[in-house]
Amino acid sequence: MNTTCLQVRRSTTFLKPDQSRVLLRPFNPGDSGRAGRIIDRIMALPEDRVGKLLEEISAEFSQRHQRISSLFLERFEQVRDMLSTEEGLSDERRMLIGSYFLAEYALESAALFNPSIVPHTDQTGLPPGALRFVLSLRATGEGHISSITFRTGIIYDDNRIEVFTPTGFLSEPRQIPNPRYEKGLFARKLIELGLTRDITRRVMSKLGESFALEELRASLQTEQFRLPDGMTQADQDETQGIWMLARSNYEVQFRAEQQLSERVIFPATPSQRNGIEDARFVRFQNDDDTHIYYATFTAFDGRVVVPELVETSDFLLFRFITLNGPAAQNKGMALFPRKIHGQYAMLSRQDNENIYLMFSDNVHFWNEHQILLKPEFSWELVQLGNCGSPIETDAGWLVLSHGVGPMRKYCIGAFLLDRDDPCKVIGRLREPLLCPNSHEREGYVPNVVYTCGALLHQGELIIPYGISDYSTGFATVPLSEVLAAMQSA
Repeated sequence: MNTTCLQVRRSTTFLKPDQSRVLLRPFNPGDSGRAGRIIDRIMALPEDRVGKLLEEISAEFSQRHQRISSLFLERFEQVRDMLSTEEGLSDERRMLIGSYFLAEYALESAALFNPSIVPHTDQTGLPPGALRFVLSLRATGEGHISSITFRTGIIYDDNRIEVFTPTGFLSEPRQIPNPRYEKGLFARKLIELGLTRDITRRVMSKLGESFALEELRASLQTEQFRLPDGMTQADQDETQGIWMLARSNYEVQFRAEQQLSERVIFPATPSQRNGIEDARFVRFQNDDDTHIYYATFTAFDGRVVVPELVETSDFLLFRFITLNGPAAQNKGMALFPRKIHGQYAMLSRQDNENIYLMFSDNVHFWNEHQILLKPEFSWELVQLGNCGSPIETDAGWLVLSHGVGPMRKYCIGAFLLDRDDPCKVIGRLREPLLCPNSHEREGYVPNVVYTCGALLHQGELIIPYGISDYSTGFATVPLSEVLAAMQSA
C-alpha cells in the first residue's frame, strides 16, 4: 500500500495564540540608580494619594490577575533593598511600590504551537470510551521568548477532540528555595563541563553527600574571600560555572487550586534566558508499574541550545534537571515510555541531520549514541528528527518523525522500530504522513507542520501539530492504515 492512500483527517479543533492571556512579570526599568529614583518619587507621595492610586491600579488589573495584592507585596520584597528607609512604611505604600516594578507579559502574543499530548492523571467521570488528556504547548511572546503552557481536553469514543477553553488567569509557580543536590552526580557534571580547577575541588570538599543551594553559596563565598588579592579571572569563571549549573537544577510548585490552563512554566535560569522550547512530554512507566511524566526540552540562552529534562507526577510539582553526558546535546531528545531490557532509551539528533538512539542506566546521564535513521526520501533530504516519544504498539515502536525538504518545508513522517530491539528499523513511510496544506502554509515560519508528541486512542493515532510556528491543529488516522503503509526496511 502506498502512503498517498492514507486518509489523514484534520479536526475542526484549532488553537490560535490569544493576546489577552497575560502574565505578571518583574519589570526592571534600568540600572539601580533609576529604580531608586522611581522609589523616591513614590515615597514622596502623600499617604492619602497612595491609597487612592493603589485602589485605581487594583481596580484596573484585579480582573486580569489572581492575588494581585500578594503579587504587589512579593515584588516589593524583591526591590526593598533600594529603599533608603522603611520607617513608617504602610502596607499600601509597599504594594504601590511593587506595582511599579511589575509589567504584563502576553505569553502567547506571537505563537501557540509545537504541542505534545499525554493522558491526564485523572480519568474519572468520563463517558464510555473517552480519554482525558493534557496538552503542552510552546507559547511565544514579546522578544520571541518561549515558555510552556497547558490545556486539557477529552478525546471521545468517536475520536472527536474537545479542548477546554482556558481560564483568563495565568500564574507562575513558586520556586522551591532549597532543593537538595546529590554531590556525586553534581561532581560528575562539573567534570563533564571541564570545571576541574583546584577551586572547584575546594568548594566541593566543604559539602556533604547532599547539599542545599545555600550551602553551595556559602562554600563559594568562602573561596571568594579566602585570598587577600581576590580570585583570578579563571577562578571567577570557574565559580560562575558552578553556580550556573546549580541554578539549572531546581524545583517549582503550583498551587493545587490552580487549573492546569492557568499554570505557566516561564524561563527561570540563565540557560533558559531566551526560552524553553519544544517540550516533549511522555507518560513513563516505572519498574513498579507506577507512572511519572518526563519532558525533554531545549533551553536557549540566546546563543547556545542545551537539552534539559523536567519531571512531574501531578503537574503541580516540577523538577528541572540538566541532561548530562557527551551524548546529551543538540535538540530533539525524546524518551521512550518505559525501560527496555532494564535501560532507559532515548531518541536524539546529534548532528542536525540524522536520528540517533541512546541507552543509559541513569535517565540524567547519556554517554553513547548510535545512528538509527538517515535521510533517504526527497521530503527529508535536508534533515531528519523525531516528533516526540515513541509509541508502543503490538507491531513495534511507532515513531513520528519530521523531515525537512526543498524550500525548507517541514513534513511529518513515521517509522517503526522492533519492540524488543529498537536498534532495528522494521518499517518506514516513503511519503509524508502530514504536509502543510494550502491553509497551513502561512505563519511565523511558513511551510511547517511539526509535533512534539502524539498518542493512541482506541486504534486511532491522535496527532496535535504546530502550523507554521504560529498555531495548533489536530489530525487523526487509524493506526492500522499507518502500519499497512509502511515499507519494510
